Amino acid sequence: MNARAAARAIFDASLRAGEVRPLVARALGDVRFPARGALVVVGAGKASGAMAAAVEETVGDRIAGGLVAVKDGYRAPTRRIRLVEAGHPVPDERGANAAREIHGLVSAAGEDDLVLVLISGGGSALTPAPVPPITLEEKRALTRLLLSAGATITQLNAVRKHCSRLKGGQLARAAAPARVHALLLSDVIGDAPDVIGSGPTAPDESTFAQAMAILARLGIRDQVPASVLDRLQRGLRGEIPETPKPGDRIFDRVQNTPSRKLRAAWPRARPPPGSSGPVLFRLSAVTRPAPRSPPASAPARARAPPVHVPLLARPGAPPPAPPAPAALATCYRASPRGQGGSRAGRERPVGTPIRSRRGSPSISRRLPALGSSPLWEVDRRCLI
Repeated sequence: MNARAAARAIFDASLRAGEVRPLVARALGDVRFPARGALVVVGAGKASGAMAAAVEETVGDRIAGGLVAVKDGYRAPTRRIRLVEAGHPVPDERGANAAREIHGLVSAAGEDDLVLVLISGGGSALTPAPVPPITLEEKRALTRLLLSAGATITQLNAVRKHCSRLKGGQLARAAAPARVHALLLSDVIGDAPDVIGSGPTAPDESTFAQAMAILARLGIRDQVPASVLDRLQRGLRGEIPETPKPGDRIFDRVQNTPSRKLRAAWPRARPPPGSSGPVLFRLSAVTRPAPRSPPASAPARARAPPVHVPLLARPGAPPPAPPAPAALATCYRASPRGQGGSRAGRERPVGTPIRSRRGSPSISRRLPALGSSPLWEVDRRCLI
């Protein structure tokens, strides 16, 4: 078997190993279902329809009702949990209506009830919940403005969470005093609960002050919709409650199960028998965001903190001691200054497998140009 066929076989095995339904069914074994109260199921995301079907197959007779928003064409057969299609990646009114229904369902839950939340990639766009008088179109305009200004996902979430009724732990707040258990299938490296779906059931560490500072730093404070600016200013003055923070008592009754706990089946993705394919490793996390611009010099690259990535080898093989022989570099294409709506230009990630010497502490060298756009390799130590 040649390398291409082996890689395709590994890819196909990975998809089978990550099939949603068995992962969710296994995770439900750790859920403490209510002895007297009702079980209400809500959620949103591209995989959340399959998650809802898995919940029904496992505990269908216990479900009192629920609603899950999915992307167009991503329905799954359910009886007790209603699935509604909504716009993705551009939010639409169908998603806004679903968000309002979800907010109503969890707000009606009582102390003896359990709200089971199913979140997967795309959940944030599928349940837009702007706080009145902010409209859906104004929320969309805000997102476009932030993206065109070069906002990072952390900056984007900090602003959007403070304009939402669900994001940033506010679904958990609405559900109190009911217990909440969220199953989170991540589409982001690191599986941080406050990032997946904009963290509707996770504490939010950002503040109104930080949201305002982000707008000022990006130079777009005077361009955001008036309703958004008014809300952030009122929050800054203490006239609006902050998003729930770490240590808030509402999280005493909230449990988040991230995808790293759901993804127990991943080792089944392995080279086919008889092939000389590579040993597989799991890329589990990164500890810092990519820089806005490439390092200017070798000393600057040397100062960049390395990213330590836990590794796991094929079943039966001992974990290798990092650094391993192969590394995965994350590269960025930089446009000339000022293009793309930001001072640093736009970057696009390009996954570039390269080779490094065993024992090398990190990978930090300039790569050849691609057309007229130079590529810089960002220090990663992400081993494969």
